[in-house]
Amino acid sequence: MFYYLTGELVHVGENLAVIDCGGVGFRLTVSATTLSLLPRTTGKGNIVRLYTHLAVREDALDLYGFYTKEELDLFRMLTNISGIGPKVAISVLSLLTPDALAEAVASQNVKLISRAPGVGMKTAQRIVLELSGKLAPIVSPATGVNVGTQSSASMSSSMSEALDALVVLGYSRQEAQKAIRAVPDATEKSTEELIKAALSHLL
Repeated sequence: MFYYLTGELVHVGENLAVIDCGGVGFRLTVSATTLSLLPRTTGKGNIVRLYTHLAVREDALDLYGFYTKEELDLFRMLTNISGIGPKVAISVLSLLTPDALAEAVASQNVKLISRAPGVGMKTAQRIVLELSGKLAPIVSPATGVNVGTQSSASMSSSMSEALDALVVLGYSRQEAQKAIRAVPDATEKSTEELIKAALSHLL
């Protein structure tokens, strides 16, 4: 029904963004990844565009918003998997950016995917099984690299923990991930070492 919405960002909350389009406020459920890419302030001419998906239920119409087309595509792929609904898909995409999820699937990192709230090991295994070989077309907007084939560059547990710590410090997931990727031999370093090295790139 809606491909995308463009308007003034008037409100943000936990997994929530409201966009004013011609005087109509559209409430969209969004991932933490999309939230991190939205302007830090609302109103005052902060115009944003979010790609959308309308989920139709018997008792409600739920609108979901995504900062990139890649994230929207992954959301739809996730919800097409048996047993995974929109809430679980948003949970996965809040934990992992599209390129990080593609890498996790390529490297069969079930443990990382299972860290998303509401996702157990069996669900994570199903995600890896269903999405394997289907994410090659997804390209990172930041690097232009086809991340679907970069299994050797997948995030270790220490890299993932460092990413979460940098987000808590106020950096966007995209900024934090880029800084961690810039650390030499990142997969071999501890969480503390990664945080210190990544901060040197960010400051």
